[in-house]
Amino acid sequence: MGKLILVRHGKSLWNVANIFTGWTDVDLALEGIEEANKAGEIIKEHHISIDICYSSFLKRAIRTGLIILENANLMHIDFIKSWKLNERNYGAWQGLNKEEVKSAVGEELFLKVRRGFSTPPPILPITDQRHPKFDPLYKNVNKKYLPASESLEDTEVRVVQYFFEVIVPQLVKGKTVLVAAHGNSIRGLMAHIENISSSAIPKVNVGTGVLQVYEFDTNMILKKQYKLEQKSNI
Repeated sequence: MGKLILVRHGKSLWNVANIFTGWTDVDLALEGIEEANKAGEIIKEHHISIDICYSSFLKRAIRTGLIILENANLMHIDFIKSWKLNERNYGAWQGLNKEEVKSAVGEELFLKVRRGFSTPPPILPITDQRHPKFDPLYKNVNKKYLPASESLEDTEVRVVQYFFEVIVPQLVKGKTVLVAAHGNSIRGLMAHIENISSSAIPKVNVGTGVLQVYEFDTNMILKKQYKLEQKSNI
């Protein structure tokens, strides 16, 4: 039986500062490091042996995955990174304070973009240095695939594609897979796995450092889902 464990990275420095992050490569805050440590301890406590770990190209997800594996005594397993697991690209809003953006564009548009499904933020101009084509992280990625802005729908498409291409074959073999990613990339996977509608998925909240587990049979039929939590000390 294949087991998929999804975890959103621990709180980042920009999460704490209430700034749109997107593809900006921001590191974990101290609180985020503590969340990742706790997640690793929970996996160890439940005696879960992870076979392979996937993360995005962004250091807050990579570091979360590494911290979890270190705390669970699983540093030896394969760790694979893909830009297709990146957070939603927030376009021209990246690096801006969320409250200031809401004041500038109005609450209606703000909520339509942030909590909607198909509305993307304003795109990054092709000459903007925040555009991923200028980032050496993506030097080996065909520039035509690099987004200048994404809706949740766009993010779901690329993440689910990667899920079927790379992760599902591991699950079919009965492997236990950890995916350390982001709020929106995880929501995209959850929408597919749990068959959550486009109107409902934007309202789903993905907490930082929370371990969400899905168990599948060999035909990839979902048999069980639950949050992995710390055992009682009583």
